[in-house]
Amino acid sequence: MGLLKLEIGEKVLYNGKNSIIAKIVDIDTVCIEEIERNIFHTINVSALEPHDNYEPERQLESLNNKEWAIASKRLEIIKPLINKKTNRLLIDSVAKENKVSRSTIYRWLEKYKKYKTTSSLAPTKKKCNKSRLAIEVDQIIYENIKKVYLNKSRYSINRLIRSVEESCIKNNLAKPHKNTIIRRIKSLSEEEVMRGRYGKSKADEKFSPKTGHFPGATFPLSVVQIDHNTVDVILVDEIYRQPLKKPNLTIAIDIYSRMILGFYVSFDPPGEFGTGICIYKSIMKKEDWLLQFEVEGTWPCWGIMQTIHLDNAKEFKGKMLQKAAINYGLKIDYRPTKKPSYGGHVERVIGTFSKEIHDLPGTTFSNIFEKGDYDSMRKASMTIKEFEKWLLEFIINIYHVRVHKTIEMPPLQKYREAIMGSDTNKPITGIPPVVINERRLRFDFMPYVLRTIQEYGVSINKVLYYSNVLKKYIHARTDNSKYSGKQQFLFRTDPRDISKIYFYDPIIEDYFEIPYRDSSYPPISKWELNRVVNHLKKTQNKNIDSDKIFKTYQRMKEIEENSKKDTKYRRLEITRMENKNVLQKKSDSIDSKIIISEEEDEFDPNAEPFKNIDYE
Repeated sequence: MGLLKLEIGEKVLYNGKNSIIAKIVDIDTVCIEEIERNIFHTINVSALEPHDNYEPERQLESLNNKEWAIASKRLEIIKPLINKKTNRLLIDSVAKENKVSRSTIYRWLEKYKKYKTTSSLAPTKKKCNKSRLAIEVDQIIYENIKKVYLNKSRYSINRLIRSVEESCIKNNLAKPHKNTIIRRIKSLSEEEVMRGRYGKSKADEKFSPKTGHFPGATFPLSVVQIDHNTVDVILVDEIYRQPLKKPNLTIAIDIYSRMILGFYVSFDPPGEFGTGICIYKSIMKKEDWLLQFEVEGTWPCWGIMQTIHLDNAKEFKGKMLQKAAINYGLKIDYRPTKKPSYGGHVERVIGTFSKEIHDLPGTTFSNIFEKGDYDSMRKASMTIKEFEKWLLEFIINIYHVRVHKTIEMPPLQKYREAIMGSDTNKPITGIPPVVINERRLRFDFMPYVLRTIQEYGVSINKVLYYSNVLKKYIHARTDNSKYSGKQQFLFRTDPRDISKIYFYDPIIEDYFEIPYRDSSYPPISKWELNRVVNHLKKTQNKNIDSDKIFKTYQRMKEIEENSKKDTKYRRLEITRMENKNVLQKKSDSIDSKIIISEEEDEFDPNAEPFKNIDYE
């Protein structure tokens, strides 16, 4: 990951020149000094870059299962030392217990504190040390702890050790030392042990938060809640501005300050991708986002959060999210079932947004009584981009700066005081470090699939992709042997646009865009793809390929566009007819008055001469 620390004395780059941070001016502003010319600049932190001696750590995708196991094991060893003031006696104790040298422990600690990722602890390619514990044995220990130790029968540790040894003998594997198993048990949290051995009610009694207080939310980015919601407003398409549907909103809130950290809005159903992008946007700096939508204001929120609090929904439990969270040191807590109060903070924010959204054109309101005879489809006028800009304006220039009832101050003030301090309080934290490689951060939180590479390229969801980058990996095998299994490669996907995928080259250790094999295919979303495939499955049970998918998509698109044009034309015709009828009625009314007036003038026996003449 690599972090740019924003502390006094930290070396940085500004406009390509080596500089040093001389003063923290504000939450998003620092004063830096150019080292060579002794010139001072007061600048926004977004203008800073890492010092030229920065070396990136190994990427998550470059690690095989064995290297990931080694990195995870090393993190487990140094975890008790990470947030403590260490001394030589404590380091020696940990080193002796784990049979490694003191210098090795110091080296691992230094690496982790610099990068804050599990992958940084993986062995380097030059010194590829082998793990003392086979990955199969590691899995056996994990399964037996779950099955034997975390059991309401409350079996002893000796019973667990015997069970592990029996499983290893059965699978012709070397038995682990009993201390290895004991260390694994010690690494379990007290809550996890109590929940497994004594039951959920006992664990909840001790560890559940008291009403009105969220445990651990004692400073910015300590606990972040994320949730989804369907927004009560109909949006229109970008081309014909015809009504489409209601969008889905994924939003992240900092519990301590009530600041919104990030959000993601789309027409796709809530899923792993939307959650990942929301986390990515919460961690990254916001200047480029605001510039893209031409929104004025400040949004000084960035950095890796400690804990993410999520619902128990399926999209929050994907393999991509779990592995990325482990790598970046994020703890994921799931809301207890049947206890909606645990997600109250983010749900109240969504409720606040809903009240404001009900003033937008095209709102569907929360219920039928509020809606009345309001025609949401006819009144709809905002596109999804315009709605995203509206959300940015509301969050930055209204929600963040007005007084929040619970904390009795604006969220931005609460956030700033915790980081910078105030007249009455000392700062709780300093400015969070900035993630250096935002591109890699985005990829790490995107869904991925593993595929072999064939002559035609790669197939994902029945769609073919190809680029010359893949050529050298066609029919690649795991150990280059004729009899070994085919090698699988990692591909990242963006459901919003499946016209390209992102291939991770394990040799170059970087991503490359891979387009459709047939460049004539139009860009579509995964949601549109699924709709076409489901349609084809109903009409054709087999032989669904790329050509059929995109030809069907084109026909369905033409039908939709023609229907939109017809709808637009008919609405214009109806409007013209209505206007014509109104004009005709007015004309008839005027004509009838004129006729009546003429008849009265002609036949009125009491009419006086010159009575109706106007005089100036």
